[in-house]
Amino acid sequence: MAKKTKNSSQSRLVGTKKSRKKKISSSKYKLNPESIPEFSSPRTIIEGVVDMKQTGKAYIISNDSTEDIFVASNNTGQALNDDIVKVRLFPGRKDRKPEGEIIEIVERKRKHFVGVISIGRKVAFLIPDSPSIHVDFFIHLDDLNGAKDGMKVVAEITEWPKHSKNPFGKIIHIIGKPGDNDVEMQSILAQNDFPLSFGKEADKELKKITDIIPDSEIKKRRDFRNIFTITIDPEDAKDYDDAISIRKLNNGNYEIGVHIADVSYYVKPDTAIDKEAYIRGTSVYLVDRVISMLPEKLSNNLCSLQPQKDKLCFSAVFEIDKNATVLNQWFGKTIIKSDIRFNYEVVQDIIEGANHSHKKEIMTFHNIATILRNERFKKGAINFHSREIKFIFDENSKPIRAELKVQKESNHLIEEFMLLANKKVTEWVNLTFGKDKKNKPVFVYRVHDEPKPEKLNIFAEYIAKLGYKLDTTSRKKFSYSLNKLLTDVQGKAEENLIETIAVRTMAKALYSPDNIGHYGLGFKYYTHFTSPIRRYPDLMIHRLLGVYLENQPANQAYNSLVGACKHCSDMEKKAVEAERDSVKYKQFEYMTDKVGQKFGGVISGVSKWGIFVELDEIKAEGLVRMKDIGNDFFYLDEENYCIIGYRNSKEYRLGDRVLTLVKSIDLSKKQMDLLIESHVVNG
Repeated sequence: MAKKTKNSSQSRLVGTKKSRKKKISSSKYKLNPESIPEFSSPRTIIEGVVDMKQTGKAYIISNDSTEDIFVASNNTGQALNDDIVKVRLFPGRKDRKPEGEIIEIVERKRKHFVGVISIGRKVAFLIPDSPSIHVDFFIHLDDLNGAKDGMKVVAEITEWPKHSKNPFGKIIHIIGKPGDNDVEMQSILAQNDFPLSFGKEADKELKKITDIIPDSEIKKRRDFRNIFTITIDPEDAKDYDDAISIRKLNNGNYEIGVHIADVSYYVKPDTAIDKEAYIRGTSVYLVDRVISMLPEKLSNNLCSLQPQKDKLCFSAVFEIDKNATVLNQWFGKTIIKSDIRFNYEVVQDIIEGANHSHKKEIMTFHNIATILRNERFKKGAINFHSREIKFIFDENSKPIRAELKVQKESNHLIEEFMLLANKKVTEWVNLTFGKDKKNKPVFVYRVHDEPKPEKLNIFAEYIAKLGYKLDTTSRKKFSYSLNKLLTDVQGKAEENLIETIAVRTMAKALYSPDNIGHYGLGFKYYTHFTSPIRRYPDLMIHRLLGVYLENQPANQAYNSLVGACKHCSDMEKKAVEAERDSVKYKQFEYMTDKVGQKFGGVISGVSKWGIFVELDEIKAEGLVRMKDIGNDFFYLDEENYCIIGYRNSKEYRLGDRVLTLVKSIDLSKKQMDLLIESHVVNG
C-alpha cells in the first residue's frame, strides 16, 4: 500500500502542531475536540432561549445568531420551553440552517406546570396543558397532595434523573375540574407563573392602610382640585390610572395636566405588598377579568382616580399653545379631584358632533392631541393598528358573540397625552441629571431597538410577492412606507397577516436602565410613567423621580435595576401570552357547538402540516390538514408562502379567501380542524 502523504485525510486528522487524538490506552484513542477549530472556538457555543415544539425538537433564539438554531429532539437534553441554555453549534454546511445540541441549562425559566393528573395503580402522570411542554411528569402517589384523577393541577419539578426521559414532580395546587370557566382562567395564569392570590403578610399590611389623606401630606402638594379634570377609560374599567386637566391661561395658551395615581405613597419599597407587586410585574387582562398587580383595595379604590374624590397623584403639567407646542413644563406631586368619569364611547360621540356641557374642553383636548399625533408620524413614528376582540358573554361566562375593538379618536386623545408625559419626564431627567456623560442618571427606560436588516429584507421580499412595496433604505423612508402599507391593507384579506408579520419583524420593546431610544415611536427618550397601578416599572419610575425632584442623586444601584427591568420585561411577555391564551380558549369555546357549520375566512398561514385559516366571524384560527385538501398530494413552497398540488398544480396562498366547514374542535388542546368548501384566489 502506498504511504500516505501529509495531505492525506489521515494526516489532516492527526495533525502535527496539536494532537488530534488523545491516547486512552496502549491500543485506544479518542478524538480531541479541542484540536478541531469548529469545536475549540468559543464562538461555537452560544446562549439563547428554547422555543420547544410538540415533537420535542427545538429552536434556540439567540442574540449571537442572525438565524434561529435548530436542535433535534435527541439533542435537547433536559431543556424545556423558555429555558435559557447553552448550545454547541455543529460545523456549518452550505445551504443548511445552523444546527446544534444543548449542552447546559443556564436557567430553568418555568417554575410551575399546569395540566391534568392521570392516576394509575403505582404512579401518576401530569399531562401538561401547554403543547410546548413536550414531556409528561412522573408523580409519586405520595406527592399528589389530595389531587384526584382528571383534575386540573399545578406541579413543580422535584428532580430529573440524568438518564430519565421524564422529570419527577409533585402537586402543589389543585385548581379544579377541567372545563369550568374559573378553572380554565386560573390555569392560564398559573401556567404563565402568575400567583393566584396575595399572601397573608400583604393582607395584614393592607388592613393598616387608611383612606384618610393627612392635611400634612396635602400641604406638600400642588392643589388641582379646583381645575377641570376628567378620566377617560373603557366602560368596564375600575382601575383609573390617569386623569387629564385643562384650564385656559391669560395669555391664551392652555395648561394641560397629566395626573397619574401616586401608588408610591401607599406602596413602600420592601413591604409585602411591594414584593407581591414585583413578582407579578404587571396586571393581566384576561378575556373576562382583570388580575391586578395590586390588591383590589388599592387598584380599584384608594389609588384609582375616581370622580368627586380627593386623590394623590404624580403629575406632568404643560403650558401648550394652540399649535400643540410645549412652552413650559412642571413635574411634581399633586392632589386632584376628577370632575367626570368619561368612557371612550361618550368622548367619541362628542368628537363626532354630540352635544355635551363640556364639549369645548373635550374638543380642545382632541385638537391638541391630533396635532401631536400628526407630528409624531411626520417624524417617523410607526402607526401599528392594534386589533383586539371583545366577547359578549351569557350568565355562565360562555361567549355568545364577538366583535373587534376599534381604536378611534377618543383612544388617540388619551394616548397622545400619555406619550407626551412619558417622553417629557424622561427628557427632563436626562437633560437635568445627565449632563456628565460619565455619570448618567439611574433610570428605567422603555426601549425599542432597530429591527435587524436581515428581517427587514425578508419582510420586504414577502410583501413584494403580495404586490406591495417597502423602502428599507433609511429609517424615515422605512417608517413612511410601512405606515402607507398598513393603511393600504386596511379592510383587505391580508390585513391581519401583514400586520402580524410586521410586528414580528420589529424588535421587542423592553425595560432597561440603558437608553437606546424607542425606534417605533421615534423618541430619543422614553419611559413608562403613566400606569403604576398596573405596571411595576411605572412605580419604579415614580420612586426615582421623587428623588430627582428633591435634587438628590438616585440611591438605587444600577445592577439591581438590570435584574428588575429584565424581570418586568419577562412578566410583561407572560401577561401577553396569558391574555392571548384566554382569548383563544373563548374563541374555541364559542365554536364548540358550530361543528358542521360553514364559515368564511382567510388563509393566515401555511406549513407542512396544512393550511391555517382565520375565520371572519370570531377571528379564530383553525387548521386544514394536508390529507384533507382535495384529491391531490400537496407540498409546501416556503419561498412563495403557499402549498401546491403535484398533479393539478392548484395553489393555496396566504391571503386567499376560503369557505370552510368546521370538522372538529378540541377545547382542551385549543385546536380546530377545518375542511375547505370553496376557494377564491388572492382574496
